[in-house]
Amino acid sequence: MTLPALFVSHGAPDLPLSNTPARGFTESLGSRYPDARAVLVVSAHWEGRVNTVGAAERPETIHDFGGFDPRLYRLKYPARGSTELSPRVSELLEGAGIEHARDNRRGLDHGAWVPLLLAFPEAELPVVQLSLRWGASAAENFVLGQALAPLRKEGVLIVGSGATVHNLRALAPEGSPPPEWAVDFNDWVVEGVTSGNVEKLLAFPDAPKSARSAHPTHEHLMPVFVVLGAGGGSGRLLHQSFSYGSIGMTSFEAGA
Repeated sequence: MTLPALFVSHGAPDLPLSNTPARGFTESLGSRYPDARAVLVVSAHWEGRVNTVGAAERPETIHDFGGFDPRLYRLKYPARGSTELSPRVSELLEGAGIEHARDNRRGLDHGAWVPLLLAFPEAELPVVQLSLRWGASAAENFVLGQALAPLRKEGVLIVGSGATVHNLRALAPEGSPPPEWAVDFNDWVVEGVTSGNVEKLLAFPDAPKSARSAHPTHEHLMPVFVVLGAGGGSGRLLHQSFSYGSIGMTSFEAGA
């Protein structure tokens, strides 16, 4: 069975403690992929000089945030790494001519473990994390996803974790309506993904006009392009909502 590639918006670190539609949706994800034998996750919260493959046998749970409910810092995600998947990812990157490195020590940041904790709470699947490359364009991340696509036929669930809208300077109390520019940008992403209009999406960040407001920095949208590349260029919408006003919680799967 060929698995789809999944893009999930991970939201704020307190998603596991929230009472939001996005939390309920994320908790339902695990049941969608009963045939997955491992997870490769690309999170917005790990960027390297080159794409870097996590190779820790027991990746630690990284609490890479501050000022939240103390209960969050007690949460752990004890997934094991994979001595099969990690070198396989390196093999695919090498075959595509993508410069990369390996890191035997780095754990899972909250962009990786927060959605996995909700979707696969038993941590039964081995998890390998792959970094973004700092400064890589949307087109380069699409090519990265294409290189990883064979994993879908090997029982690996490719997960890109970020946000369709991510402007921390415009946060509002949970439940606040999103501003117009946030809705406009989220709609732009959804239309591009569901119509398979890759050329349109690859114009980011030069288009649309709302891009600068929706993503003052670009890393949270980059996993979208990895997932689209891995999934053949189009996807179907699974969920959309907003958190804290300016965090787009849209999720989709590509190649289903």
